[in-house]
Amino acid sequence: MVLYNLTIIVDETINAEWQSWVKTAFIPKISETNLFISHRLLKVLNSPNEGVTYCLQFVAENAVKYETFASDHAPAIMELHAQKFGNQCVSFSSLMEYME
Repeated sequence: MVLYNLTIIVDETINAEWQSWVKTAFIPKISETNLFISHRLLKVLNSPNEGVTYCLQFVAENAVKYETFASDHAPAIMELHAQKFGNQCVSFSSLMEYME
């Protein structure tokens, strides 16, 4: 299994709006792809960054499903995020593999 982690630093002035939109629009849009088996939204408590830092994590059964998401869905979904919040958020992603 792999974990797709999206770290997003949100300007404090839009924090409540961002949280609501992510929960009602962004996460459901990613979940609709049926490429992930679970997700979670976490707030980073000790972030050195200005603003509020979140980690949005999605678990896929394998790297092939993640790659399908990354190539076929992620660009359009991230564009929705950019259109909604512009430069009020900064994000980066990472992919991690579960070790047994």
